[in-house]
Amino acid sequence: MKKTRWKETGLDILTDITASILIAVGVYNFALNANFPVAGFSGVAIIMYHLFGIPVGVGTIILNIPVTIFCYKFLGRIFLLKSLKTMIISSVFMDYVAPLLPVYDGSRLLAALCMGVLCGIGYAMIFMRGSSTGGQDFISVAIKKVKPHISLGMITAVQDVSTILLGSLLIFKDVDGFIYGIIVTYIMTLIMDKIMYGMDEGKMTLIVTEHGEKLSAQIDEFAGRGSTILKGMGSYSKREKDVIMCACNNKQMYMIKKMVHKLDPQAFTIIMESNEVVGEGFKEEIKEI
Repeated sequence: MKKTRWKETGLDILTDITASILIAVGVYNFALNANFPVAGFSGVAIIMYHLFGIPVGVGTIILNIPVTIFCYKFLGRIFLLKSLKTMIISSVFMDYVAPLLPVYDGSRLLAALCMGVLCGIGYAMIFMRGSSTGGQDFISVAIKKVKPHISLGMITAVQDVSTILLGSLLIFKDVDGFIYGIIVTYIMTLIMDKIMYGMDEGKMTLIVTEHGEKLSAQIDEFAGRGSTILKGMGSYSKREKDVIMCACNNKQMYMIKKMVHKLDPQAFTIIMESNEVVGEGFKEEIKEI
């Protein structure tokens, strides 16, 4: 048990180091010199850097101290300790490692793209280990606890846009910079979602038919996918129906759709996006730590 705990702690630290390098390079070596605002506490720290010359990593820690104290009762002990560890490591790499690397001095658009990708990967790695870099994440959790009816996405979006707008008005005074800031935020969110939820994305279909076994056999033959037959009943006709549930990739779904229409034109087919499929025939189930 103790050996497993040390192994997990070591993996947490290794992940923090790798992610911190990516985030530090994205912020310091791409965003800082490109003069566009970014979201989160990194964005506020960049504003402090331009106004008072405070290093970005130090500024992030300064901002996090009152937030951590205020939000302590809303955060779990393990999440808080993990986040403090990640926060310190990322700040050290921001102020002492990133300055050792060359700063990109080219296109602002390329700088925005590179920062979005690097930071998106870094933050996703940290979140997947049950940690965070503090700051805005702490505020979001606290607000969600107090106002549970407000979605976490809405809380984060308001904070992001506010920070970018603040940076644009106070420091850069540049409409293009505001647009670049929005682009960076969008790319980061997209990359994080793809890494955390979308690597195994595909389609899921529900087929309402009276020929469940026949269609299921054809789905297996044509697309190589198993399916589940659920029993249902038409609300108007009161007739028993088969509901076939099947998850597959986009190409297989196209084949299934054509096959169902050919064999049973009366079938009612619903096709939905599936961000991630875990289980037999797909990605292995993630074991509990």
